[in-house]
Amino acid sequence: MIVKSLEDVKGSNDHVIGETWESRRFLLKKDGVGFSLHDTIIHEGTESTFWYKYHVEAVYCIEGEGELEDLINGKRYSIKAGTMYCLNGHEKHRLRAKTDMRMVCVFNPPCTGRETHDEEGAYPRPEAEAKI
Repeated sequence: MIVKSLEDVKGSNDHVIGETWESRRFLLKKDGVGFSLHDTIIHEGTESTFWYKYHVEAVYCIEGEGELEDLINGKRYSIKAGTMYCLNGHEKHRLRAKTDMRMVCVFNPPCTGRETHDEEGAYPRPEAEAKI
């Protein structure tokens, strides 16, 4: 059984801070559960472009509001507390935060914990897949 509080994660190696976001990573590849679980803040007034080429991500917004834009087809979605979206097609997307947005994110395959986004907004290919 794994039990952690947000206070356990804040300020640890599992708390990663980017330019427009911060991610508190509760479950990671090292935990061996097959997915990773992140509590992420997208900062008010920012735009972030993401493209998870090697991961499926599901996101549940629990605080704040913003807009999600699919950069392939241009479709835009209002995101607010209670909204979920899943990037099951590895969609390149842009997230615009009208207010601070708190998101619960699940990644498959699981993240290792130290990933940051490259120039395309992607995480690197997971090690197991890179060897194939």
